[in-house]
Amino acid sequence: RAAVPDVPFQMLLRGANAVGYTSYPDNVVFEFCRLAQQHGMDVFRIFDSVNYLENMRLGIDAVGTAGGVVEAAVCYTGDVACPRRGRYGLDYYLDYARALRGLGIHVLAIKDMAGLLTPAAAHLLVSALRAEHPDLPLHVHTHDTAGTGVASMLAAARAGADVVDCATDALAGTTSQPALGAVVASAAAAGMDTGIDLGEITAVNEYWEECRGLYGPFESGQKSGSADVYVHEMPGGQYTNLLFQSSQLGLSGQWGHVKKAYAVANRLLGDIIKVTPSSKVAGDLAQFIVANNLTEEQVLAEAETLSFPNSVIEYFQVSTALSGCAVRRGVVWIGNIRDTSSTHTSGLPRHSALRISRTSAHQDS
Repeated sequence: RAAVPDVPFQMLLRGANAVGYTSYPDNVVFEFCRLAQQHGMDVFRIFDSVNYLENMRLGIDAVGTAGGVVEAAVCYTGDVACPRRGRYGLDYYLDYARALRGLGIHVLAIKDMAGLLTPAAAHLLVSALRAEHPDLPLHVHTHDTAGTGVASMLAAARAGADVVDCATDALAGTTSQPALGAVVASAAAAGMDTGIDLGEITAVNEYWEECRGLYGPFESGQKSGSADVYVHEMPGGQYTNLLFQSSQLGLSGQWGHVKKAYAVANRLLGDIIKVTPSSKVAGDLAQFIVANNLTEEQVLAEAETLSFPNSVIEYFQVSTALSGCAVRRGVVWIGNIRDTSSTHTSGLPRHSALRISRTSAHQDS
């Protein structure tokens, strides 16, 4: 902060999860935000892994009290341009954006953590948000896993987005963000000049090209992106981590199976929004399915006897919530639960097809 006093700093805040993988007491979240802002953090991009408003409220209140810029994120999944895709349609996102606006946010972000925003979807979603919130800054974040990131960000800009996230060219593409140089040059050619000098960012990029070479031995081994992200919907931030974890678990050579199992896990969990920490649940379940050579039908039929990973058990909150849930047509319905006294829990979807025995347990290796 001392070395860069005039450029805004931004961080992620996972609502009631702060920067961890569990829920924290309110006072911990408030104090963390106060100290972060005091030591130079400006913009807090707040999100919840299942778009649960009450967990967002906590983060928004904590950042607002600390004096930070409140950027509330709508976590994006599905495809708003495809009416048959499911319940994550345009109305879902517009309703959620209205609710966030009502909490007094400063900026609205679209957090496309898996890179699922096609150019058509980006244009549709951003246009609708801009029409309804003409004075609210819109910030779009995506990943370039399928290779459509540049086109999608240009579509978002044309539709009215104020900010789009990019990465310097040497660190861009695949599961990272779209390339800054490509967006800058393409935007200028399309009559949306950013004012950024392409020559200057090229000089900066040369530095990062050299740096990346130094870290070559630590790369994941991923050589290209893949459009199958539109099927499995794995977040860009999880993709290479899960690739490495799978090899560590003895699943080398089965990455294709893991990706297919990730889509299966998502269906079994109820077609959830997948971002930290909910994405970990989907990833752990996917690896569990492959490691045990299970089919989707077997998981459903044998769920009460399978030793699921701890994260899956915790997701369903077996110890506290399952005893009070209602079962309809073989489906477990667990309500959005929030302990308003000291801790907060992300909302759980009311649509999962799994029924898990209280005695299911799994020790992570």
